[in-house]
Amino acid sequence: MRLLRGLHNIPADFSGCVATIGNFDGLHLGHQGILRALKRESLAQNLPTLVMLFEPQPKEFFAPQAAPARLANLREKLQDLAAQQVDYVLCLPFNQALRSMSAESFISDILLSALQVRHLIVGDDFRFGCDRSGDYHLLAAAGRAHGFSVEDTQTLELDAERVSSTRVRSELGANNLARVAHLLGRPYRMSGRVVYGRQLGRQLDTPTANIMVSRQRLPLSGVYAVDVQVEESGERYQGVANVGVKPTVSGDARPSLEVHIFDFDASLYHRHLTVEFLHKIREEQKFAGIDQLREAIENDKQAARHYFAALNESE
Repeated sequence: MRLLRGLHNIPADFSGCVATIGNFDGLHLGHQGILRALKRESLAQNLPTLVMLFEPQPKEFFAPQAAPARLANLREKLQDLAAQQVDYVLCLPFNQALRSMSAESFISDILLSALQVRHLIVGDDFRFGCDRSGDYHLLAAAGRAHGFSVEDTQTLELDAERVSSTRVRSELGANNLARVAHLLGRPYRMSGRVVYGRQLGRQLDTPTANIMVSRQRLPLSGVYAVDVQVEESGERYQGVANVGVKPTVSGDARPSLEVHIFDFDASLYHRHLTVEFLHKIREEQKFAGIDQLREAIENDKQAARHYFAALNESE
């Protein structure tokens, strides 16, 4: 997969594509269906696939404090798209210039001139251009005029409800991790590089890997039994993770992800870990002091080990 950061990075010899546009946050089963349809069209027309997305996401640009928590940061999103064998990802900066671009200019300057789109897949509720003036019908009319086809996405439902990123966030908030895994086709996960922390975990006899999460808000919080994969080596481990703001010891409101890996004693600094959330142990809470925190951590470790032991017995 090739990442194109901005229109100026489109190769000079780029000669057309089949494309889709969206946030693709979490890459749930609905997104995966769109990408399968894109691949089918790619094979039929012998053209590469291209996914267009925006940074920041439009809602983050217009109302950053009210924007929903991301299911995936940009790095995770690109990993997911690469796993789906997308050929190109065009990441456009969502700024005042793009926000002010008319729908007609978006079609002529980006879809036609820059990308030479031959087939476009979007939702029938897709809106674009200044003041959201462009819609599916405008795209379809432009396609008839300029020789590209436009396809609307088919709504995917599970348990009589539409599959969407909003629904995934709602299920995460309700601690329905099994249902989240059903919507995503895999357990919910977060990944990032291990960075230096305050080393408090070692003082509590529970060394942790502090993972850079690269987002302002998280879609879940609490203490979880987790599977952990070291991306560089592919090695997998079990452990317990705290995701949130560490209310007992931290004066920093930024979200964090800390993982204690069972039966592991090696340096992970600067490595990348992928953490799969399998079972929630408890909510994050503020303790009266370090002694109470230490006791709670020991209980969390025991609870996670019991969860994995029960899981092994059921297999």
